[in-house]
Amino acid sequence: MVRYDPHTWLGLIFHSYSKHTVKVLLPALLFVGLFTGGVVFLVVDFLEIKFQGTTAIHSLLGIVLGLFLVFRTNSAYDRWWEGRKNWGSLVNNTRNLALKIGAFLDIEDKESRLYFAQMIPNFVVALKEHLREGTLIEELDVPGDGFLSRLEDIDHKPNIISLMLYEKVNELYIAGKFTKEQFFVLDKELKSFSDIMGACERIKNTPIPYSYSMYIKKFIFTYILTLPFAFIYPYEYWTIPMVLMVFFLLVVIELIAEEIEDPFGRDANDLPTDDLSKKIKSNVREILI
Repeated sequence: MVRYDPHTWLGLIFHSYSKHTVKVLLPALLFVGLFTGGVVFLVVDFLEIKFQGTTAIHSLLGIVLGLFLVFRTNSAYDRWWEGRKNWGSLVNNTRNLALKIGAFLDIEDKESRLYFAQMIPNFVVALKEHLREGTLIEELDVPGDGFLSRLEDIDHKPNIISLMLYEKVNELYIAGKFTKEQFFVLDKELKSFSDIMGACERIKNTPIPYSYSMYIKKFIFTYILTLPFAFIYPYEYWTIPMVLMVFFLLVVIELIAEEIEDPFGRDANDLPTDDLSKKIKSNVREILI
């Protein structure tokens, strides 16, 4: 996630992220520039046609396109913000679980306290990577024998880690280290992990509908390819930078929406799940160890 000061206008205008955006769009910008230049040369110099263009149609279409892009960015931002709320809940719930376990468990039961101090952050790390390309067991803390072998051939590692937390709580309840009321309280916190995981998976696995995404891209493509004919007569070769500017502004909005609609990756504007995972691990260890 990009860290920035919203009050520094010049810093935001000349931020390196703008250079990254131009670099990503460079092939498309070159194509549009060459296409527009070819149209201008063909009409003005080669055919010498006095083409009476008009911007009226593109002005009307621009209003429709603007509405589509606003809806597109709003829906993408809703997904980004919902993901942030879920990870905020995960921070709170891990702390709550650690606090309750720390209060319920005897201070001398260092083995059980260490187990939870490792396994609660393990769930968070496993979920973070599960929402990307998959969890590597080497990234997890090992709380005891058999942990790695149990996860080795499992696709959905956060599920199994959640199960192991439930098993440990149940084991301590049977051993008399948790009362029935305490077991019930801990069950609510553990259940919230599955709820948050399911909400994040819903965002990850439900992209914007294909037809909607395809139509916006076709709309922008058609709009830009026909735009030179609206500017040729009054502006001639000045049409090239004008079309490039319009193209850049429209495509950047779509590019931002594509980036934030899946907020769990490693793009510049994705959620800081790595930092949140480290914060959770630090907080839980301070409470339990």
